[in-house]
Amino acid sequence: CSEALVEWMVSKHAGIGREHDVIIPLVGECDDSWLNDSSGRHVRAEHVFAALDDASDGPVDEGNIGGGTGMMTCDLAGGIGTSSRVIAIDPEHVYTVGVLVMSNFGYLEDLRVDGEALGRRLTREWGGAIQRRVSYGSIIAIIATDAPLNSHQLSRLAKRSALGIGRAGSIAAHGSGEIVLAFSTGNAIPRAFSKKVYRLEVLADPFINPLYEATIDATEEAILNALCMATPMVGRDGHHARALPLEELVRDKD
Repeated sequence: CSEALVEWMVSKHAGIGREHDVIIPLVGECDDSWLNDSSGRHVRAEHVFAALDDASDGPVDEGNIGGGTGMMTCDLAGGIGTSSRVIAIDPEHVYTVGVLVMSNFGYLEDLRVDGEALGRRLTREWGGAIQRRVSYGSIIAIIATDAPLNSHQLSRLAKRSALGIGRAGSIAAHGSGEIVLAFSTGNAIPRAFSKKVYRLEVLADPFINPLYEATIDATEEAILNALCMATPMVGRDGHHARALPLEELVRDKD
């Protein structure tokens, strides 16, 4: 993926590494080896090119598609999910917080939906149907906001995302990497500096709490959206990932 990303960028911008900066790719990884033959190295350069060429703005495809194909969440088919919130600090300062996850963690019995221990109920009803007891993977969450935040504040925002992951049922188990990245588009710094000093806008700390709440809520919802959009899958060695039974989400709790 890293080499393919460099090749794609150079093909689009021939001046990279000469009159422009060099490329330092960032590639994330989650363990999908319960379903995927990971040692087969089936992702090729052409798959990376296709993903980059197809990238666009607008609605995000969710569920077990793309990089999320082999992901599982609380022993169910997982994958890509996204959610966002609009926050009004006051009428003049309105911001958006968006979260995208590649959800891949947890045990069925720990799954919670809107605070209800749905996973315990499914565990009782399904009995020994869940076989996975290894390769519990990780989750990657990306937080984007147009609120003007500095790096310290973005780090704090990323930590709140972990609370949303916990709400959905993660215990951050041994061997599970919770990887969270956060960035802000609230300030634009030119690549070619025309002056030595720039002034940045930064939201004052006492007013950041609504962004924390938005991050937690959007992270939890993004995970649930991944579960709701995923479909059943059979992977390597006949391993089976069930989809979240959507009818259970509307069943009377009584």
